[in-house]
Amino acid sequence: MDHTVRRRLEDVLDREIAGARVLSETLAAERTALTGDSPEAVEQRAAEKTQILQDIENLETERRALCADPGAPSIAATVAERWRTLMQLVAGCRTANDLNGHIIHVRQHQIGQLLDIVRGGPAVTYGPQGKTFAKALRALAQA
Repeated sequence: MDHTVRRRLEDVLDREIAGARVLSETLAAERTALTGDSPEAVEQRAAEKTQILQDIENLETERRALCADPGAPSIAATVAERWRTLMQLVAGCRTANDLNGHIIHVRQHQIGQLLDIVRGGPAVTYGPQGKTFAKALRALAQA
């Protein structure tokens, strides 16, 4: 592998690793915001996450171009180690993002249940055996 190409590839991978670490921290902050009570914080974290993902995607494009360079026939051991680190970080980010998605789904379900109660629809409650059933309620308010 051409030394210059290898050095550039190492640099791109280092920047991708740094981006993945920032993404991991942002996903943790997003999870905190999702369990909090500030929609603005959720919006801000989502915007940050989107920008970080765009930056990582740009680095990915640059990395692919370097790997396609004729001077880069194989990946050196130092590049391979960086690659493994990056893949571990990305796997952790994927897991964190899946968890955040689950929190969003649960919150949407909770909001749907609250809206049903406000609208006077059947509320889902639990019986003595732990089974759910709908119990008709009267609306809390009417416009």
